[in-house]
Amino acid sequence: MNPALWSLIAFIVAVALSCTSRINVGLIALALSWLLGSLVAGLRPEAVAGGFPAMLFVTLVGVTLLFALAEQNGTLEAVARRFLSALRDPRFVPPLIFVLAAVLSGVGPGAVAATALMAPLAMAIGLRAGASAFLVALMIANGANAGNLSSLSAVGIIARDGMAKAGLLHHEGKVFFANFAAHLIVGGAAWLWLRRRHGPSGLDGPAVAIERLTVSQGATLGVLALWILGTLLLSLPVGFAAFVAASALILGGAADERAALRSIPWAVIVMVTGMTTLVSVLEKTGGMALVTALLAALATPATVNGMVAFVTGAISTWSSTSGVVMPAFLPTSSALAAQVGGGDPFAIALSINVGSSLVDVSPLSTIGALCVAAVSDPEAARDLFRKLMIWGLSMIVVGALLSQLAAGPLARM
Repeated sequence: MNPALWSLIAFIVAVALSCTSRINVGLIALALSWLLGSLVAGLRPEAVAGGFPAMLFVTLVGVTLLFALAEQNGTLEAVARRFLSALRDPRFVPPLIFVLAAVLSGVGPGAVAATALMAPLAMAIGLRAGASAFLVALMIANGANAGNLSSLSAVGIIARDGMAKAGLLHHEGKVFFANFAAHLIVGGAAWLWLRRRHGPSGLDGPAVAIERLTVSQGATLGVLALWILGTLLLSLPVGFAAFVAASALILGGAADERAALRSIPWAVIVMVTGMTTLVSVLEKTGGMALVTALLAALATPATVNGMVAFVTGAISTWSSTSGVVMPAFLPTSSALAAQVGGGDPFAIALSINVGSSLVDVSPLSTIGALCVAAVSDPEAARDLFRKLMIWGLSMIVVGALLSQLAAGPLARM
């Protein structure tokens, strides 16, 4: 059996484990990378380690550390409370939740962190406004995912790195727009439909308490603003600049770095970097060519966008979007277009992003599970779990249709 076939088998095993077990597939992927590289392909350990994404690691740790500090000292919660108290008209509370989730996700921490921060508070306020738990959950999840692929977001950085491996550079604006538009369409449709079915009953009960920002929180907001401006206007490296900003907060005593370090999603970072290393070995052994050939066998130039969105959406329902699907499939975009004899590699990449992320409202995903956990009543939580499961599975088809219809035209704009 040749190295390419062995590496394809290893890739399939890693993806299957990510879908069917609670094992961190990044650990398995690192082990498989060495076994494949050394024992099958004859690569030295240094060559295998060369596939480890060091810059991506620095970026993910820096960004998540910075926002872990902001969460630890209460800055992000204070921002969320002010946003959610801005409107007292109950009709606009669900859209406001969507917008806030998108903003918090897009400026750095990503969808999972934004959902974890917002879900308890937003669910309480949304229910007081007369919205159903299902509608509030969709607004949180779709809003957080809408901002997830900004150039500052940890997940946006993962997507950019995967696309760069396919030779797709400098498309950050379109990537963000396509993902944001898809979630805005779906979230807007959900709001209009569920608003008619569950008319708002008005905000009752005590208002959300708003306390003055502490000195540490004010300093944190200032540092975050400088970091964002530096990366956007001066093109500073996002990860290293985040370490500078985090160091300033730590040295200034604005937050406890020990608590922040414990809050960094190390499991996700290991998953992403492990899978990226395995994909690097696949490329060196020819296994990635077999992966793209397998995908190409299922598609034609006319159907490739919808097909790849459907496949990645189905996998993402059970697996990690940022940890498995994006690192594994985005690098195949250009090769897949060549294999099917047509198609736009950028449109294929957009389809992978949209198809895999729209399903993340499923309660099998971390984002959906956090929304369910924010409902205190057991019966209501079970009902929400069922509805989010149905909705999440339906998004496999919705993502495929949106990608088939819009990915190509958007890529050509």
